[in-house]
Order: sequence, then structure tokens, then C-alpha cells
Amino acid sequence: MKFFSVAFLLFFGVITHFSYAQNFSALWQAHYSYNDIIDVAEGSTKIYAAAQNAIFQYDPSSDELKTITTVQGLSGEQITTIYFSETYQYLLIGYETGLIELYSDSEETVLSIVDILEKENIAPVNKRINHFFENEGLIYISTGFGVSVYNLEALEFGDTFFLGNGGAQITVNQVSIVNNDIYAACSDNNGLKRADLNNPNLIDFAQWQTLIPGNFVTTNTFNNKVYAVRANRNLFEIEGVTFNLLFDLNALPVDSEINDDNLIYASDNGIYIYDTNLQLENTLTPNNNFDTVFTSATILNGITYIGTREFGVLSNINSDIDYFEIRPNGPLFNEVFSVNAETGVVWATFGDYTESFDPSPLRSRGLSYYRNEDWFTIPFDSLLGARNLNTISINPFIENQVFISSFQDGILELNNFEPTVLLDNTNSGLESLVLPSNPALISIRVSASTFDRNGVLWSTTSRAPNPLKSYDPITGNWQGYDFSNIYENPLLGEFGFYDIAIDNNGTKWIGGYSNGLYAFNETIANNPLRTLSTEEQNVPFPRITALEIDNRNQLWVGTFTGLRVLFNTAGFYDNPNPRLNTIVILEDGIPQELLAGQTISDIEVDGSNNKWVGTVDSGVFYFSPDGQNTIFHFTRDNSPLPSNRILDISINPQNGLVYIATTRGMLSFRAGGSEPDENLENAYVYPNPVRPEYNILGSNDLSDITKGIKISGLTDRVNIKITDIEGNLVAEAQSNVNLRSSGANYNFAIDGGTAIWNGRNLGNNIVRSGVYLVMISDLESFETKVLKVLIIR
Repeated sequence: MKFFSVAFLLFFGVITHFSYAQNFSALWQAHYSYNDIIDVAEGSTKIYAAAQNAIFQYDPSSDELKTITTVQGLSGEQITTIYFSETYQYLLIGYETGLIELYSDSEETVLSIVDILEKENIAPVNKRINHFFENEGLIYISTGFGVSVYNLEALEFGDTFFLGNGGAQITVNQVSIVNNDIYAACSDNNGLKRADLNNPNLIDFAQWQTLIPGNFVTTNTFNNKVYAVRANRNLFEIEGVTFNLLFDLNALPVDSEINDDNLIYASDNGIYIYDTNLQLENTLTPNNNFDTVFTSATILNGITYIGTREFGVLSNINSDIDYFEIRPNGPLFNEVFSVNAETGVVWATFGDYTESFDPSPLRSRGLSYYRNEDWFTIPFDSLLGARNLNTISINPFIENQVFISSFQDGILELNNFEPTVLLDNTNSGLESLVLPSNPALISIRVSASTFDRNGVLWSTTSRAPNPLKSYDPITGNWQGYDFSNIYENPLLGEFGFYDIAIDNNGTKWIGGYSNGLYAFNETIANNPLRTLSTEEQNVPFPRITALEIDNRNQLWVGTFTGLRVLFNTAGFYDNPNPRLNTIVILEDGIPQELLAGQTISDIEVDGSNNKWVGTVDSGVFYFSPDGQNTIFHFTRDNSPLPSNRILDISINPQNGLVYIATTRGMLSFRAGGSEPDENLENAYVYPNPVRPEYNILGSNDLSDITKGIKISGLTDRVNIKITDIEGNLVAEAQSNVNLRSSGANYNFAIDGGTAIWNGRNLGNNIVRSGVYLVMISDLESFETKVLKVLIIR
């Protein structure tokens, strides 16, 4: 036993492995959901609430909310518990993975502690952080393997206690300490354990006494006694080694807290508040307005704050169950399945289907949209019964008309942010699958959809007799097209369609699950429907997961195992042996296939024809127009992305904001480009004037758009000259020549409809104070415009 005791003592050692997280707030913005609250904790003046993977802070005195997310340095992993140390002003955050983060309230920094996370001899399922208990500067961490002690003053680990028989790893749900006795509530019939903190050999499991057998979920120090709850709802009062069964709680608690002279138990359907005499002082339950599941509760200055699954934090001032919602603005869920930012309003859906295109489980979820810097939610009961909402298509000719595919019920039409009609087999050309064994079953599985340049909506319906549909919202005309020359059995021939893109020739390109890349053009007389699906056609796998037409009318194709391009879309039907092309890049002088073996989840093109490519497990890539240069590669290790699994990407063409949806939440990135305008009428320069406190002059990093002087509202073929007031040339750039993505370290570059100047002249010197002229010339229309910018140094 002495040998094992020494091993336990050295389990973590004394030096904590940690790192300070980077703050990404300059270029990134988090769009997390704060509806589902995991835990709440109180400080002396503030309330802290943990959502799935983000924190918010609430100050009751000012009614101010502040978010702490991956943008500020959190990991983005699943949070399990939080605790605020008043003494050290740290918010401790525990995770499912065993990671612990310390957020400093005063310095606004995040310290990551990875000792438990990286410990190899603990199974991942046992690393979960269950609870924090503070005693004399030490944090007792309840985990899935036992108890670890962390010194907040020294920022280092002390002992680790394995409490199972023979020193086995067992789950400890909570720890409490009173009169130098430590109590541990254990699962798996390991009981409530007790030990003497003065015992120098607590790392020996034999020094821990099983005081009461069974499964224990909580233990709390209250009024100089210990109160513990067994899984059968028994509440025990313990003093030393003496214990009494008091009574059975009304419900099994999922959380327990001590504060404001109260013992608080939170269960799924009630908050039970006991006074110092263990008399039930107050009971709070869900009501008609807030019909939800409770997760946690705490009290600050006489007000109860309740964590919920759907409404963020509810505050309660009196016993009349009069609740007030507290939560930051955000979308309905973190799991954004599809996002569309094409018109400046950002739409998000949360329905889905399985990888094999099965609408199971059925998702009765609302949808969200982001407008004027606020998120709004349309609840499911307003969506006319449309379930499993996925792809979002916005009518380019009718303002605020949106069509959202339902992978069960058809297509939902919204006008001016109000659901107006659910298009299905009774009122449209949409068709249900036909199941011979159950002909009465109606399942209209619409996935990919998009508008063409004439305002016609094209959509795909899985397992339908005519899977491709066109719909004109102006005339109400529907047209269906069968795929029988590709597969005869609509039910089994093709499971589903990932994406659809329409090129400048009117050809509809459709990504299929089973049959590769479909091409359809109704104007082609001879064989308008064709496919590319074989290795001879350079299709690495006949599952096409993403499609995008770029600004040169080239088709970028994402597959299950790589990236391909069809350069000549216009000549596709004239080519007897069409095939896709591989992008080959030089890596350390060796030719390599770009994104070889990667499963592509989405491809988007920005105003400069650069490519944003999302992957299933490698994050997001941002490539130059030809794919030869990687401008950015964002992962959860080098960015605020909470996951490397990318579900969808969309770009706001007005400001170049890129919205990236992952399995753990959505963020936006300020890429800095924008879509070119048709003329120079709205061209402007900003900031103007450039004041001394705007410390950007001389910056060489044009990829950081928080720096530099910007000129927006440009057309796609311009030359810009910047001169001083005397006419001396200071800087010059031209569209498609001076590109930020080129890596040429330009002082002045153009990205689509936006140009950025770093304030240096042709000699690479910072310019002096003065008025500078910005002379813009459109190289095709010969339109010109002159702007002025004042620089004050």
C-alpha cells in the first residue's frame, strides 16, 4: 500500500500545466445560445451562469450582462459546473473533458489548467468535473475518478484521492468540509465517505470511512452540519460520525447550493429552499409562461436565480412565482444546421437529418434570425407545423421573402419575418415519398434549394418521384423533373441531396448521396440530366457534399473525400468526356492535392473570389481564388471556433462578415472584404478623420481589418491612387492585382468592394499629418470619384 500511496501523491505533481488563452475579440464575434443553462453561481455582487459552452455575468445593481465565450478565451467544450471564489476573484469552470479554466474577473483573462485533461491513466469518461468546493484557499475538485486538490494561491495541484476499494477510481459528485472532516458523495453504491483532514495519509483509500452506504448525489455544509442526499431522495443530517435520516425530499436534486442562510435544492421541476432549521421556506416551480426544466439555483440579496433548459436564468423576487428572464441575446440553439446571411439579415435553422438522409428524430424547433444586431426567435408553434427545417433560400427579387426547406413537411414560406404558408403535397407541386408498405405515410423531404437569376426557386426532394422541382413565387407555377434515366427506383435509387448551385448558363448542379454530381439544364434538348460519379471522371467518392459557383463561373465541388473543380461549366454539355479537376499545390516543394481526403461540408465564395471551405473535422480554410494560397486555416486550437466540425458557412456581402456554424455554436469573422457595387456612387473612406488615438498607421498586417484606412463601395475593376494635397503619389492599388491574399505585404490592397491602406507611402514610410486625396477610377465604365481623408498624427 505504501508504494501505491506514493504513486497517488505524484499523480499530478505540484506544478500545474496551464496556459493563458488568447483574446480574439478584435475580429471575432460569438453568436452562442444562452437558453440552456448548466449551472449558476453567485459572487458578492454578481450572478454567473454557464450555458452549454459559454458564460454570462449579470450585475443586478446595473442590470448589465456580460458574456465570456471562446472569443475571450474559453475552450468551447461542454461545461459541467462553475464556482466563484470571492477570496481570489476567480470564476472556476469545469468541463466534461476534465479541463478546468480560471476566469479572472479583474484582469478579464482565462487560465486553462490541463492536468486532468491530459492525464493518460484516467479514462476520458472519468475526467468529468462534477463540483468545486473551497476551503482555506484550497479547491476540492469532485470528478469521475475521485477528488483532486488545487491551491488557488499557488496555482498548483496538491494531493489526489482515489476512494474506491484498493484505490480504484470512483465517481465523486460533491465534497463538503466541516470541523476538519471531509465528506464525499459517491456514485455506484460507494456511499457517503468521510475522512479527517488532519490525517497526513488521506491518499490512502483505507483512511476513508464509508459512513452511509448507497448512491449519494449531494453533500453540503450548512449551519455547522453536513446534509447529504441519497439517490432514493433520503436527506441525512451528519455530525462527525453520527447521522440521522431526516425525511425524503420531494424530488431528487440535480444541484445544491448554500447561501444567504439557505440550503437550496434544485430538481427538474422545482426549487426547494430550506432555512437554518431545515424548514421548507419556499418552493418555486415552472408555470404556464415558463414551462421548462430547472437545472440549478442560487440566491443573491434575497433574490432567487434559477438556471433553466429553455429560458436562460429566471429571477424570482417573491413567492408568487413571478419570474423574469435574464440572458444575453442569442439564437435559439447552438446547433445551427444551416445559416444564410446573403441579405444582411442572418437566418439560422436547427432542424436536421441523419447522414443517410433520414428525418429522425423529428425536430419540432423554432428558427432564429439576426437583424440590427439583435437575435429574434420564431417559436415552433408559429411555424405551421414545419419540422426539421434546414436549407434557407432568400428571394432576391421580393424583399423579406424567405423559403426554408423542411425534411419532413415541405417548404415553409415566410414574408416580412412571418410564416405565411407551408407548401406541401396538398397545395403545391411537392411530392411525398411513396412507401409500398405504408401508402398513407406522408413525408416530404426537401433539403437543398436555391434561387436562379430569374427569381425561380429550385429545390430537391429526397425519394420523391420527381426529385427536382422549380417554383415561381410570382406566377405560382410548379414544374417537376424526374431522374429516371439515372435511377429507376425513387425510393432506393438516391437517398438525398446535399446541395444545389446554378451557374451562369442556367445549369443546375446537384450534389447527391449515392450518384455523385448531377447536372441538369432544361434548355438542353438531348439528355439534359447527366452525372459525374466515377474515378475516371476524377470523382474520388460519389457523395457530393458541397457545391459553389465562383465569380468566374467555375464549379467548386466538395466531396466526401476531397475537393474538386469543374473549370469549364459552359462547355460541359459539349464535352463527350467531362471530368473534374484536382487543385495541386506545392508543399515544401512537393506537389500535393489540396484538401486530400477531407470531407467537405460547405464552400462559399466572397467578393474577391476567395474560397471559404468548411470541413467535417479540420475546421475552416480560406483560400485565394485559385486555391494556391491558404490565407487562413481556423481550428479550435488557433481561433475561437468551439469545434472543428463545420456545419455551414455564409457571407454577408455588404460587410464581408463570415458566419461559421459549428456543432457547438456559431461565430462571425470580420474578413474585411465586401461584394463589389455596380457603381461608385456609395464609395466612402473610413475612419475619417484618422485621429492620433486610432493607432493603425504603419501596420503591415492588412488581414486585420481593425487596422488600416478602408475605402468601401468599390466596383470590381478599379484603380485607386492616393496622393497628398500637392499631387504627389503616395500609394496605388488595382483590383485583382494588389490582393491581400497574395501574401505580397502590400501597403495598399483591394479585396472585392473594399480597399485597405496601412498609412505608408511608396517608400514604406508612415505618412505625415495632412489631407490626402483618394482618386478612384473604374477601368471598365471609366467612372471616377475623388474622396478626401484627413490624417492627424
